[in-house]
Amino acid sequence: MESKKRKKPIYVTRPAMPPLEEFTEYLKKIWENRTITNNGPFHQQFEKELAEYLGVKYISLFANGTLALMTALQTLRITGEVITTPFSFVATTHALWWNNIKPVFADIEPDYFGLDPEKVESAITAQTTAILPVHIYGYPCQVDRLQEIADTHNLKLIYDAAHAFGVKIKENSILNYGDLSVLSFHATKAFNTIEGGAIVCHDKKIKNRIDFLKNFGFVDETIIIEPGINAKMNEVQAAYGLLQLKYIDEYITKRKAVAEIYREKLYGIKGIHYLNDLDGVHHNYPYFPILIDAREYGKTRDYVYEELKKHNIFSRRYFYPLISQLPMYKKLLSAATKNLPIAERVAKEVLCLPLYHDLSKKEVTEICGHIQKH
Repeated sequence: MESKKRKKPIYVTRPAMPPLEEFTEYLKKIWENRTITNNGPFHQQFEKELAEYLGVKYISLFANGTLALMTALQTLRITGEVITTPFSFVATTHALWWNNIKPVFADIEPDYFGLDPEKVESAITAQTTAILPVHIYGYPCQVDRLQEIADTHNLKLIYDAAHAFGVKIKENSILNYGDLSVLSFHATKAFNTIEGGAIVCHDKKIKNRIDFLKNFGFVDETIIIEPGINAKMNEVQAAYGLLQLKYIDEYITKRKAVAEIYREKLYGIKGIHYLNDLDGVHHNYPYFPILIDAREYGKTRDYVYEELKKHNIFSRRYFYPLISQLPMYKKLLSAATKNLPIAERVAKEVLCLPLYHDLSKKEVTEICGHIQKH
């Protein structure tokens, strides 16, 4: 007998939000001082407390992660070709396109889906100026090996760390690697400011340049040093973010508990594979991806995706299709960069199951039950 469709949908994510009464008090202060943007008091406080929480030297807040990524490339004056991953959200490559930079796609590792350093090195040409890896699902890339390659070939290393808020390797923030790291605080992330983002850097001069670029290039009222953009985070977002910092550790602990229930319930199902925690890494559990091997499981990833939808459960195929398969980027592929077998396989098999801090054990059990049936 077929189970009934649940009345209340379960979405792939649901944003954690601070208590409304606490946020209201912050809004009252904004209304009192009438400063709603342009580096106001909440912006300054959030930037300071966020840097302390993350364990980084300098951080610049942005209206969203895409603008932060676009500005990071401008900050380091990146041109020519940049080696990046085909397995990510489209914003990673769109930021290159908007900067008139040619993306060159390298294949990913089979275990945790970061850029494969050996494939990166083989893709370097005379036009390569930087590497743009992504810490997919918050799992660290091979940071030491990528830095070695960047140093050897005199390349800049910019990390898309959109998924990696609070992630540490042996108590050192993952954001301290590379020349710059870019965060997203979108509503779908483990830490959100509704919309928002940031660039982490390690040098005061670089921070100053970032801050000029995100505010039209203004140094003061009459001096504009270069054509910047308007990418500032406003006071409402900053106040919201300050409150989120009070609760983020609790949110991550709860997200971890949800991930552990999934691992328990899905363990041993033939053809269903998931990622485990890495030794020495403090994870943030932004997503719960599984890989569905159709030969072993007997059904395809897309079949499971559609079946869950029939029961009002909404998973996501993060990330499918590959960025390299999109029309605007497919035409850029050379014979060398068309060979992306690992990324192609993962894109066909991956399915991110619902994960958020207040997803109940009963709901996780229900989701896994549908997967176990087939």
